[in-house]
Amino acid sequence: MLKTHLKNSKEYQPGLSIDCVIFGFDDNQLKVLLIKTGYDDSWSLPGGFVSIDEDIDTAAVSILQSRTGLKGIFLRQFATFGKVKRNQDHFSSDALAYFGIPLEEEKWYKSRFVTIGYYALVNFLKAIPQTDNSGEMVEWVDHNEVPKLILDHREILDKALETLRTELNLMPVGYNLLPEKFTIPELQKLYETILGRTLDRRNFLRKITSIGILTKLDEKKSNVAHKAPNLYSFDKDKYEEVLKNGLTQGW
Repeated sequence: MLKTHLKNSKEYQPGLSIDCVIFGFDDNQLKVLLIKTGYDDSWSLPGGFVSIDEDIDTAAVSILQSRTGLKGIFLRQFATFGKVKRNQDHFSSDALAYFGIPLEEEKWYKSRFVTIGYYALVNFLKAIPQTDNSGEMVEWVDHNEVPKLILDHREILDKALETLRTELNLMPVGYNLLPEKFTIPELQKLYETILGRTLDRRNFLRKITSIGILTKLDEKKSNVAHKAPNLYSFDKDKYEEVLKNGLTQGW
């Protein structure tokens, strides 16, 4: 959450932060973007503070863009986390000293913070993890292999995945996670990975085509061992229409 180029804390909304769960999909794995600070071996979700003159959604977009290099990211606010002692002892004097935070500003950082959770769906191949300083590591991690996280970030991550699974019944998913051209089995694997369970192939095909967001291309997937499957793409206009109006079927 800390940055070496923070403005004066008086320019930020006191007691308010944003934490983002950024999902990507690669090699049939749902990935999460995580940060390890230069101060210790702790891992965290990307996050930051909100300027006094900045909308919350705008701050979240800024954080996501600064960590992925992408614009126009699918972004959704999903929960607020505000336990009384959620950040107690997190900003120790040693940690603040490492990040160059003046002694007179320590009280601001050590006060109670309520954080707003956002999740984002991004194209893994297009996202370029960005660091704030040379001491940081920013990496994609399989969502099943996430290490111990700081504060309540594990709770935030779990809630984001739970929300995504629920909203999979209310909206289409894939446009922001898959390449431009994909196969039905690849799309089904994405849904199965998010849901954490296997779906019937014929039932999935029937449901996903009935939504009307897919365009079958006059191309087949190359470099495959068996019969080459057809390639598809999303009809962006229809996809956004369904995204706006919602779905009535479940998985």
